[in-house]
Amino acid sequence: MAKSEMKTLLIEKRGAIEIVSFNRPEVLNAVNPEMAEELGCYFRGLLEQLDTRVVILRGVGRAFCAGADVGSDAFAPPGDARAQRQMLVQTNYSGIVKLMRRCPQPIIGLLNGAACGAGFSMALACDVRLATPSARLNAAYFRMGLGGCDMGSGYLLPRLVGLSAASEFLMTGRFISAERAKAIGLVSDVVDEDRLLDVGLELAADMLRGSPMGLRMTKESLNAEIDAQSLEAGLLLEDRQQTLLMETADFREAVAAFKEKRAPQYHDR
Repeated sequence: MAKSEMKTLLIEKRGAIEIVSFNRPEVLNAVNPEMAEELGCYFRGLLEQLDTRVVILRGVGRAFCAGADVGSDAFAPPGDARAQRQMLVQTNYSGIVKLMRRCPQPIIGLLNGAACGAGFSMALACDVRLATPSARLNAAYFRMGLGGCDMGSGYLLPRLVGLSAASEFLMTGRFISAERAKAIGLVSDVVDEDRLLDVGLELAADMLRGSPMGLRMTKESLNAEIDAQSLEAGLLLEDRQQTLLMETADFREAVAAFKEKRAPQYHDR
């Protein structure tokens, strides 16, 4: 699916940065099957779209994403093989989180208003999160009669905030305020809404100061090392990463630029 054909997402390219906006403000950017399909297509395409180096994810209007649109086809209709049909719907939604973590580009989530249910899980799947004072996050699925672990929340949240805090939120569906989210390390900062995009772009610009391959491999290493069996296992990965990067032309350019007191010009080679 071409980006120009997407109806539920707005995509703006600014150099090596892409700003992706959920665009269903009339329902607080709730995810319907069409949005789920478009998100899957977008993040899948990033695997080969290496000229995009950083992604900023945000919502149009008053919310980041209020969750799944329960008034849409988020649930399989009754009938034969309903469990199998519902599993297909479920994996289409959860697959978005897998693709977000798999894509080589870091994703900066800009959270304003509601980030609930599916929106909560996609916020967790971002590499860095920034929030406005109005941001409210929760595992809304728990309060819909389902389990609190959905779309990766049971895997990601304990790794971000620890098991005790994760259990509190996933076992109650309690809302997490922006202030609490910052206090427990769930978001990096809380900024005024009119500055949110600018602060996100500043962070993205700092990420672009590294080499393209170096940035991609840093995300790859973090993904692997969060579940590393030991320090030694992590060091083995990092040693190989650094040795490989030292053989690139971009590394030689970075060293030359440092000596010459100028900004490096990277070409991803």
